Amino acid sequence: MSERDSLTRALSPLGALGRPVLGALAAVGRVTLFALNALWRALRPPFYPREYALAMLHVGWLSLPVVGLTALFTGGALALQIYSGGARFNAESVVPQIVAIGMVRELGPVLVGLMIAARVTSSIAAEIATMKVTEQIDALTTLSTDPMRYLVAPRVVSALVAVPLLVAVGDVIGIAGGYAVATGNLDFNPATYLNNTADFLQWRDVVSSLAKGCAFGGLAALMGCYFGMNSGRGAQGVGRATKGSVEAAAVLILAANFLLTGAFFSV
Repeated sequence: MSERDSLTRALSPLGALGRPVLGALAAVGRVTLFALNALWRALRPPFYPREYALAMLHVGWLSLPVVGLTALFTGGALALQIYSGGARFNAESVVPQIVAIGMVRELGPVLVGLMIAARVTSSIAAEIATMKVTEQIDALTTLSTDPMRYLVAPRVVSALVAVPLLVAVGDVIGIAGGYAVATGNLDFNPATYLNNTADFLQWRDVVSSLAKGCAFGGLAALMGCYFGMNSGRGAQGVGRATKGSVEAAAVLILAANFLLTGAFFSV
C-alpha cells in the first residue's frame, strides 16, 4: 500500500464526518439567502394587496380556532398540574402566578408556533409545491410576475404580523382557561386570582412573548415557502416537501425558543 493510499484511508473518517457538516452549512446558507431575497422583494414594488390580504386571512384569522382551543385547554391543565404539585409543599396559592408566567413566557408562544407549523407551514408547502409540479410557477415567470414577490413575500410578511397577534390572543385565552379552572374547581377567589396575575406579569414577559411569536411565524412561513419552491417533481415531491417543511419548522421553532429565552431572561 502506497503512502498516499494510507493517508486517504486514515482521513476517510474525517471525510465522512465533514460531508454532512458541509451539507448542513450549505443548507443554512441557502435558506438564509432565500429569506433575504423574500424580505427584499417584500420591500420593493410592485405589491399585491390581494395576496397579502388572503395570506393574512389564512395565517391569522383561520388559525384562531385551533390556537384558541389549544391555549384554553393548556391553561386549564396547567392550573390543575400546578395546584396538584404545589399541594405537596403547601404552595397552592402560586397557581395564578405560574399559569401567567408559564403561558406568556413559554407555552403560549411555543404552542402557537407549533400549531402554525402544523397548519400553515404544511399548507403553504403543499400549495406552492403543487404549483411547481403543475408548472404554474413557470407560467408566472412567463407572464413577467416574480414568484418570490407574488407567492413568498406575502406569506412571510403576513406570518410576521399575524402570529404575534395570535400569540397575544393565545396568552389571554390560556390565562383565562387557568382562571376558569382555578375559580370553578379549585375554590380560588376570582378577584384575588386576577390581581395576582396582573401583579406578577412584567412588560418584559409580554415583549418576549410577542417577539417569539414574530420569530416563530417568520420561520414557519419561510420553511413552507422554501420547501415548496424547492420541491421535487410529482406527488412524491409534494409529499416530501410538506413533510420536510413541518419537521424543519418545528425544530427551528424550538431552537429559536431556546435562544430567545436565553436572550431575554439570562441573568
